[in-house]
Parts: sequence; C-alpha cells; structure tokens
Amino acid sequence: MAGALLEFIDLTKRYGSVTALDRFNLTVAPGEFVTFLGPSGSGKTTALNLLAGFASATNGDVRIAGQSVLALPPEKRNVGMVFQSYSLFPHLSVFENVAFPLRLRRVAKAEVTRRVEEALAMVQLADFAGRMPNELSGGQRQRVAFARAVVFEPPVLLMDEPLAALDLKLREQMQFEIRRYHQALGCTIIFVTHDQGEALTLSDRVAVMRDGYIVQTGTPQEIYDAPQSQYVAEFIGTTNLFDLAPNGCDLPELAATLPAAVLEGKLSVRPEKLRPVAPDGADVTFRAVLSQVVFQGDHTLYEAQLAGGRTVTFRTHRGPGVAALSRGAEVTLGFDLDDSVPVVPETGKTAGQNASGG
Repeated sequence: MAGALLEFIDLTKRYGSVTALDRFNLTVAPGEFVTFLGPSGSGKTTALNLLAGFASATNGDVRIAGQSVLALPPEKRNVGMVFQSYSLFPHLSVFENVAFPLRLRRVAKAEVTRRVEEALAMVQLADFAGRMPNELSGGQRQRVAFARAVVFEPPVLLMDEPLAALDLKLREQMQFEIRRYHQALGCTIIFVTHDQGEALTLSDRVAVMRDGYIVQTGTPQEIYDAPQSQYVAEFIGTTNLFDLAPNGCDLPELAATLPAAVLEGKLSVRPEKLRPVAPDGADVTFRAVLSQVVFQGDHTLYEAQLAGGRTVTFRTHRGPGVAALSRGAEVTLGFDLDDSVPVVPETGKTAGQNASGG
C-alpha cells in the first residue's frame, strides 16, 4: 500500500459569520504521519472533514496525488476513515464489518475473504471473525474499525480522535499498535487529536492549530524543544514561563543580557530542564521554596515559589544519589541557557499561516 501526496491549498470553511478554517495551507508527503493537534474549535476536525468529503469548502482546494477532490463525493476519494465512536454495524459480524468496503466496491468473493483475513490477522483478531460487535471490548472494536478502514488499501487514512474513548492503559497500547500498522502499511495518515501525548508519540510531524489556522508545524521534538510562541510552549506538555519584560521581570539579572526583542516575551524552560543546583551550578540560578511535592512513580514532581510570587515546576527522577526534597524547604534552582527558549505572544493569524507549509 503506497501513500499519496496531500495538499491543502488556501482552504477556508465558513459557517455563516463563523470562520472554522482560515486559509489553511499544508503539504503532506506520501507515507507521512501528520497529526492535527489543538483544542476544541481549533479547526482540526474541519480540515479532516473537508479532506474526507464530509463538508464542502468555502474557498481553496484539497488535492490527493496531485488531483483536486473537492468535486468528488466521499466514496470516490479513496480514503479510509477511523472514527472515535468506531461506527461498526451492530447487526454484522466482525468479518462482515471489515468486508463491507470491499463488497461496496464489488470485489470478488475470494478476494474479499483473502483481504479480510489478512486485515484481521494484522490487528490480531483472526479468531474473532464470527463475533458480533457487542461481544468485543472497546480496544477490540477499535481494531476492527481500523481493519475495516485499511482493508481496501487506501493511499490515505484519516483518524478522528480514535483513541479518546479508551482507558489510559489501552490507549497507550493502541498508540504503539498504530505506529506498527503505519510502518507496515506505508499509507499517508492524518490523525486528529487534542492529546499532546498522542501527537508526540505517533507523529512524523505535528501541526499545532488554533482558531482555524496552523500556529506551528514540525517534528514532535522540534515542536517540544523549540516552540515558536507562548501558545505552543504552553499547549505542548508543561513549561515554566519567566517574564522578561522590564515592568514584571522574574529574572532581572538574566534579562539584562538578552536582546531587546526577546524582552517583549517570555523564556520557556521545561520542568525536566530546571533542577536543584549549587549557587553557581547553572547559567541561571535563583532561590525558591517548595510548595508541593508529588510522587509519580519513576519521578517526583515539585512545585516551587520564587520570591516575587512566580510558581515553577520541576521534576527529579529516582536513582542513586538523588535526594528527596520536602515541602517547605528552600532550594536553589537553576537551568542552562541552552535549555531555554525565548517565546513571544501570538501576533495574529498571518504569522501562524506562514508557518503552515509542508
């Protein structure tokens, strides 16, 4: 199964006076796994529906393998779709649910049997072909939905919050299975989620969305390590934001050494980059009082307050020589400048769209 090139070109969708997607531009390479990540109302599902054919565009174009598909109905676009709700036919067996797209395409009976058996084997449900959907667990139903979506070998697979209904452990297991399926199939995948962990775990590239446009695209590591704005820094994982502006600076000694343009924003430091140190043990050090201590298994999460009232978080991993810290203790915390990223507030949709190209 070969993946197809996808192109979103100035794609816009309006519902009356509400703009759900605003001049959306993105190119997805054949076989690439791209996640649309954002909160509710950010436009991620709208973009997916326009690609699938479940909604019509106000302006712009969507192309698959170089051909515009806006005039085609959903069934002619040759894309697979996995929904959050599974959308299995309750009156059909597992085999017939998976076979449905092939029967719709009038595939020969012997070929239907072969492909369904291969798809069920891939999702480790070969022994469940005769069961009904209500006899399956949530994870098994999601696997059936996945098998049905890929059984006709679509070049493009769309996944709309497919793991949201699963419990945490099963969700994490399915993430690794989806990665394995993608590597085996080679199709182009667009995955929609509001879960940052899913996006970082699954994606070749992440498109962070807000208010109908793309704020930043990049590999998971690029998005996490080098956020281009305060919005991305705060939305992806957890971060500490230090004010640099002169009228409310948290770290005045540091601010004196930074370029004037940086001082309009904040400095982002991830919790794992902030650590207890000796007074001269890092590029930037400051005193703080521990206000919360939360044991989380392999690491301990701490919350601390600076003299000016700013709250920061950091974590220490369990291991030899790592001392436990107590609530109320005064500590010296520090970070190296290479582990910090200056970020600025959003400057409007134009900046976000300029960052949205493939």
